[in-house]
Amino acid sequence: MTASSPVPQDPPADKGDGGAGAGKKALPRPPRPRIDAATAARAAEKGTPKSTAKELAAAKPTVPAGPAPRPKKPRAKPKPKPRPEPAAPVEPVDAADTALPAADVVIPPKPPLPPAAPPPPTSPATDAAPDDVVVTVAEAEEDVATTPEPAVAEDAATASPPLPALEVHGLAKSFHGTAAVSGIDLTVPAGTFYGVVGPNGAGKTTTLSMIAGLLRPDHGRILVNGVDAVQRPRAVKRLLGVLPDRLRTFDRLTGRQLLYYCGVLRGLDPALVNTRTGDLARAFDLTDALARPVSDYSAGMTKKVMLAGAMIHSPRLLVLDEPFEAVDPVSSAVILDILGAYVAHGGTVILSSHGMELVERVCTRVAVLVGGQVLAEGPVADVRGELTLEQRFVQLAGGLGDVEGLEWLHTFSD
Repeated sequence: MTASSPVPQDPPADKGDGGAGAGKKALPRPPRPRIDAATAARAAEKGTPKSTAKELAAAKPTVPAGPAPRPKKPRAKPKPKPRPEPAAPVEPVDAADTALPAADVVIPPKPPLPPAAPPPPTSPATDAAPDDVVVTVAEAEEDVATTPEPAVAEDAATASPPLPALEVHGLAKSFHGTAAVSGIDLTVPAGTFYGVVGPNGAGKTTTLSMIAGLLRPDHGRILVNGVDAVQRPRAVKRLLGVLPDRLRTFDRLTGRQLLYYCGVLRGLDPALVNTRTGDLARAFDLTDALARPVSDYSAGMTKKVMLAGAMIHSPRLLVLDEPFEAVDPVSSAVILDILGAYVAHGGTVILSSHGMELVERVCTRVAVLVGGQVLAEGPVADVRGELTLEQRFVQLAGGLGDVEGLEWLHTFSD
C-alpha cells in the first residue's frame, strides 16, 4: 500500500455505546421516571433507597394529587344467637295445693234483670178462644208434611196437537164469469193419504193448482203446515212437492239431467242430488232410462220421472193430480209402496183420481167435489156409509145420465 493512497478510517463511535453499536444509529433513551412527593415521602418513611423509589414510580402511574379516599369501615360481625335452653320438666301440681279456702272465694253478685215488658193487649176474640186451638210447632210441621200437593191438570200435561198439513178456508176461483171453485173448506191432517174425487169439471184440478201455488185464488185462505200461501208463497213452495195434471216439462233433457235440475232448483247440494237421483231411479225402475231424453219416455215413465222430481227434496206435502193415469199396474204398485212408506214416516199426500176402488183402498180420508163444492168429506168409511165409494160417488154426482133417444145406436149404418 503506497503512502499516497488514503487510509479509510472508521467513523467515530457514539460515546454512550461503548463501541457496540458501531455503524448503527443511536436510539433515544427513555425519559427518567419522576418521583412525586407522595412516593418519595413513603419511601423515606420505609427506608427505601432512592433507586428503588424510582423503580416504584416507573411501575406505578402518577396519580394526580387529590383528596384522600375515605377509609372503609369494617363490617361488624353478627353476634351469634343464643341457643334456647331446654325447658325444665313440669312437675304435676296437686289440686289440693292450688285450692283456695272457701272464705277467700268471692262470687260477684248477678246483674239485675231488666223490667218485664207489659203484656200486649188481647182482643175479645183471642180471649174467648178455647185452649185446644193452640197448635205446637211439631204439630204444624206434621200437618205440612202430611198435606197433599195439588194435582196437576191433565190439560197442561198433554201436548198440543200437531198442525194440520193443509187448511183451506173459503177457496174460490172463477174463469170469465164461470165459477170453477165456489168457497170450499178442507182440512188435511198430517201423515194422511187424502183423496179428492169428483166428475170431470168438478174443480179438482183447479183446487189442487191453487193449493200448489200454480193459480192465485180469487178468495179464500190456504195454510200449509201453518204457513199462509198468499203472504209467504216461497216458504210454502219449499214444503210442497207437485205433480201437475198436464205434464209440462223439459223433455229435451235426459232423465238424469231433469232430476238434477229439480234438486238444484230446490237448493240441494249437487253431490246430494246425485245420490238421491240414483236412489229414486232404482225405486221407480228408471236406472236404464236416465241417459235417454224424456221425450222418448212413455206416458207411464214420464209420470214416474216427474213424481221422482217432486219427491227429491223430501217435502212435507205431496200434491199429486192424477198420479196413476196411464200407469201400468206394476208401476202403480211400486208408486203406492213408495207413497205408503212416505206417509208412514210423517209425510202427507193429497191426490185426485177417478179410480174409486184405488182411493177406497189406499186413502184414509176423502172429499167429494161436485160443481166446485164439497158435498162430502171425512174418513172413507163415513163418506161411503153402507155403499161402496163408487156407488156413493154416483149418488152424490146426480146419478146416471138420461140415455133415452139413442135408439139409433141399436141399428147399423151399413
